[in-house]
Amino acid sequence: QGIGVNRPGAFAEQLVLPMTNVWHHAPGIDPDVAAIFDPLGNAVHTALTFPVLGEDVLITGAGPIGIMAAAVVRHAGARYVVITDVNPYRLELAQRVGVTRAVDVRTTQLADVQRELGMTEGFDVGLEMSGNARAFRDMLANMCHGGKIAMLGIPESEMSIDWNTVVFNMITIKGIYGREMYDTWYKMTVMLQSGLDISPVITHRLPYTEYEQGFAAMRSGQSGKVVLDWRCV
Repeated sequence: QGIGVNRPGAFAEQLVLPMTNVWHHAPGIDPDVAAIFDPLGNAVHTALTFPVLGEDVLITGAGPIGIMAAAVVRHAGARYVVITDVNPYRLELAQRVGVTRAVDVRTTQLADVQRELGMTEGFDVGLEMSGNARAFRDMLANMCHGGKIAMLGIPESEMSIDWNTVVFNMITIKGIYGREMYDTWYKMTVMLQSGLDISPVITHRLPYTEYEQGFAAMRSGQSGKVVLDWRCV
């Protein structure tokens, strides 16, 4: 059973977990960044499922995990990194981690973005982080022949896609869940030590006593990650 999923998590007064699940952070890891290793692990697991060095990567969903995934594939050597969403705040936040294009799909077509970048064959790797059916179908329509998609987003309900596109374009779709213990954690640590910067994703830092303000910021859609500081206890 997952702590924080099937059992009470970090907001419980007490929790019990196996000793082998404890991760000791390396010296020099920013405590604020350490606090979001869980979602960063989702981003790293998804982003590095397929090789991205020199590849063109499309990310659907500019939530904090999608934005961190963009930073990861940039760090790992992707050529173009394009991220889509409909939230202007989140798209602006994505630009801070160095995406090639942050695309509001309400006003801009991905086909036009490809032309602007001189792309002629579609995206090599797709990272579906939104769980939005329309976004996933848009991704499928913009993948290259033999493209590979890692899918972390969870749809609210069953969705239909054009399976002809998947079959005839030989597209690989792989579902992603959680992180890989402990491989993902080592990768996170090494990338942070070698210059990966995800600090722009942390937009709010509050004392734990202001948790209601933190939750309100998250619900508003006008935030990245919110970190509660317990050092004042």
